[in-house]
Amino acid sequence: MLTDAHCRNAKPREKLYRLNDFKGLYLEIKPTGVKAWRYRFKLNSKESLFALGNYPDVSLADARDACGEARKLVKQGISPVQNRQLELVKRELDSGNTFEVIAQEWLALKDWEDVTKTRRLDMLQRVVFPSIGKLPVRQITSAHILDILNKTVARGAPTVAAEAKRTMSSVFELAVATLRADTDPVWAVRKALPPNKTQHKRALSVEEIGKLLVDFDGHGGNFQTLNAFRLMWLTLVRPNESVQAEWEEFDLDSALWKIQAQRMKARREHVLPLPEQAVKLLKAMRPITGHTKYVFPNRDDRARPMADAALRQALKKLGWAKKYSPHGTRTTGSTRLNELGYRHDVIEAQLAHAEPNAVRRTYNHATYLDERRGMMQDWADLLDTWKAKI
Repeated sequence: MLTDAHCRNAKPREKLYRLNDFKGLYLEIKPTGVKAWRYRFKLNSKESLFALGNYPDVSLADARDACGEARKLVKQGISPVQNRQLELVKRELDSGNTFEVIAQEWLALKDWEDVTKTRRLDMLQRVVFPSIGKLPVRQITSAHILDILNKTVARGAPTVAAEAKRTMSSVFELAVATLRADTDPVWAVRKALPPNKTQHKRALSVEEIGKLLVDFDGHGGNFQTLNAFRLMWLTLVRPNESVQAEWEEFDLDSALWKIQAQRMKARREHVLPLPEQAVKLLKAMRPITGHTKYVFPNRDDRARPMADAALRQALKKLGWAKKYSPHGTRTTGSTRLNELGYRHDVIEAQLAHAEPNAVRRTYNHATYLDERRGMMQDWADLLDTWKAKI
């Protein structure tokens, strides 16, 4: 058996020679002075050589360990030479299967509106890709995932952390299904974060509604952001339905808003009566953005709608972020309107909540329109009253 001294002191000769260790391992001394580790093995009655690197970059101990691993493969009937080639091909394939590549593929497969995909991609680019976007999915561990989630929560964005967790898990699900990953590392840390206890969807009191609307009116931000916020409150639509509103959806003469089916959560067209205040708001916006597709176009790209993140940013600036989120508007509207005695079915129809019976659903939306028109005009007038009391 060799010692390190044997390896270190071996001098080159005119011809190549070998220093044998044991079980097929030897050090090959070349006339050039290069000392190369080799493992000679026999597989299927055929002798072959397996290169293990050069001394002293690969020490005697390391060469023995590598030889031991190669010997295990031979016992299984696997050529270490071919195995190395396969591993190289696999690494090359894995290097192209980064998290970002598969995430983009996952997004492309989703049957979502472009604005929804853009919003989700924006979250990935801000929160996830900087940490793991360039890593092959097989190299990503649960520790990577937990680090992303902890950092996101630490900066005060637990809701974003929850969205990132769901999205990352979905991307890994695709990777596993297409044999590009073995497991979903999100699973191990799925319960690591504390539940988000912020009561963003609780109903605001009448006094809180008035204060919120007064604060938002005076926040000094973008005119479009203010009006998108007002339209959401006047109609009780979802935040994304307000900021993505398209001019072709409105019939201001009839005071109606027909939101296209593909923009609705339930994928059904939703017809809303517009109170006088909403019609006035939209008429004020017409000279400003009427030449564009969207009522509230994106500041940087007028061919795209405003992001509903603009509403959240304004609320954060005003100090409302921990007390209320735009999604809580509908909860507040439903609660207050029920308290005021309006019929539950009429309120549900206004909120486009799914009615399981298709015939009843069609009947409700057609029959309740006039009743909803009166209710929403009363609601708009109450918002003005509650603001005036602040």
